[in-house]
Amino acid sequence: MALAGVLATPTAQAAGGIVIYKANYDSPGSDDGSNASLNAEYIVLKNNTNKTRTITGWKLRDAQGHVYKFPRTKIKPGKRMRVHTGKGTNDRNDRYWRREWYVWNNDGDTAKLRRKNGTLADKCAWSSSGDGYKYC
Repeated sequence: MALAGVLATPTAQAAGGIVIYKANYDSPGSDDGSNASLNAEYIVLKNNTNKTRTITGWKLRDAQGHVYKFPRTKIKPGKRMRVHTGKGTNDRNDRYWRREWYVWNNDGDTAKLRRKNGTLADKCAWSSSGDGYKYC
């Protein structure tokens, strides 16, 4: 019985260890559509492994079908990466969707992360605005 508990591994961990760590779905203040406001809406991915992982070609999608496809992207072991809704310059910690309006619904949505082959790597859902963010 104890052995089964030792062998049990979360699905995302077993399948590569890139997970949706946090959804910051409600940027502070009013939704005025400014780039600063759009970029305060983001999803945080985390590499829970001890190896650098490549997620080039992976897709992040909301319940309405908005899709962000990762360009050439690597996440180092234990590191996090933010995917912002608005415009900016991609670097090792931040990616920018380059959208001109909000993606994540404050009153409920689901973020899904899919591998290049289409299989689900992880998902995070929320049902109300609450604090405007959710740790997944």
